[in-house]
Amino acid sequence: MNPIPNYNPDVLTCLANLSNDEVFTPPSLANQLLDLLPQTIWQDPNARFLDPVSKSGVFLREIAKRLLTGLKSQFPDQQERVNHIYKNQLFGIAITELTGLLSRRSVYCSKTANGRYSVCNTFKNEQGNLIYTRVEHTWKNEKCLFCGISQQALDRGDDLETYAYQFIHTENPDDIFKMKFDVIIGNPPYQLSDGGPSKSASPIYNLFIEQAKKLNPRYLTMIIPSRWFTGGKGLDSFREAMLNDNRLKKIVDFPDASDVFPGVDIAGGICYFLWEHNYAGPCEVTNVHKGVSRSSTRPLNEFSSFIRHGTAVPIIKKVQAKKEKNMSVQVSARKPFGLATNVRPTKKGDLILRWTGGEGPFDSKLVTSGGVIVDKWKVITSYASFDHGGQPGSDGKRKVFSKIDILPPNTICTESYLVIGAYDDRKQAENLVGYMKTKFFRFLIAQISLSQHITKDRYVYVPIQNADEEWTDEKLYTKYGLSEEEIAFIDAMIRPMD
Repeated sequence: MNPIPNYNPDVLTCLANLSNDEVFTPPSLANQLLDLLPQTIWQDPNARFLDPVSKSGVFLREIAKRLLTGLKSQFPDQQERVNHIYKNQLFGIAITELTGLLSRRSVYCSKTANGRYSVCNTFKNEQGNLIYTRVEHTWKNEKCLFCGISQQALDRGDDLETYAYQFIHTENPDDIFKMKFDVIIGNPPYQLSDGGPSKSASPIYNLFIEQAKKLNPRYLTMIIPSRWFTGGKGLDSFREAMLNDNRLKKIVDFPDASDVFPGVDIAGGICYFLWEHNYAGPCEVTNVHKGVSRSSTRPLNEFSSFIRHGTAVPIIKKVQAKKEKNMSVQVSARKPFGLATNVRPTKKGDLILRWTGGEGPFDSKLVTSGGVIVDKWKVITSYASFDHGGQPGSDGKRKVFSKIDILPPNTICTESYLVIGAYDDRKQAENLVGYMKTKFFRFLIAQISLSQHITKDRYVYVPIQNADEEWTDEKLYTKYGLSEEEIAFIDAMIRPMD
């Protein structure tokens, strides 16, 4: 019996995703993660592998293929080799009952581990080592104690899926299998509704990584959104821990998620990483776009925010060497005048309000902040990025800003815009607009802007220039001593702005 049939086509390349947050992993991508592991592990009959978030079983299936080849000399009899691998080395936790059935079919070639057609003939139960147990959320103050998800959104009765993933809904993950694992690998769910406005959701992939580390594996590798580099709701402590963990050996980053998940739109892109328990050193970071990759090896915590592209690091260092103040100290916070996005012009007013639909009169008595700049010339830009989710276009380039404009004195705006600078003189405002349109300015924003919104803190690497001068890319490149290679990299990353 051939334990791993050759599929033509491979059925796991044809699955439709559950959602953009529960994405099936193509076999080719699963093998990229497995390629990060040392080749000697495929000859180790004692190595144990765990996928704590199994959706299709692809990781365990591909691991089995490698072990079947690597252990051939130690277990010449094929059935004995199959039984050893499947019974002693491969373990998984399905995220739903449905994915449990799918995973067992992929791994055991049977819907039950002990079925007539199962490739392993030593299991005594239907689930084998690929388990699924329905788990309920633990509610307190209308939030789950384990994942923080809204009770209102997911307390839906016994007939519907709970999305209380077993691996992260237990205080001690050791209690699930009661054994040590050498490799933990998977593609966890990315987020769940948190009960906030406008279908607000909170990331949960970080919880799977933190839980996996509690098991103290030799190797940990997972596929997760790249948003954790610089943003993500509630990810500050997770990001700090990851960037200061020198066991993080490799990160492979795809700014455009469709490069690995065709047809899937994930703002900020996707990455996978290798965490190695016995490693201590810098991280090899590889950025891949449309098959072109660039790699650099560097500490992840050398700046206040993680820099996605290694080629950008020396550029930022040259800028910071000038010890100039950065733009984040003058950019307004959200709601520069205390006015929400849904605020509209009033029937009468002594001011003009700019909102996404145009302009109209507004009563100054309703302005709750920013009063000191109302009578100045103000440079504004849309809070939302031009680039969807901070992703480059098909040409690999970003525009960054969707709109830049000047508001005259006594004109204000809603929170759809940020005020980037305010001046007594219109010419100074025009000079700032010119500076913002340079590739240099927008390149520095882009390095840590991986989401739809460009917040005040995204300006931290952009130096303030003399507002009485006009600024061009050529003038800025000369000021900061950029090399031809560095200039070419900026040109390759940022498109011209009208």
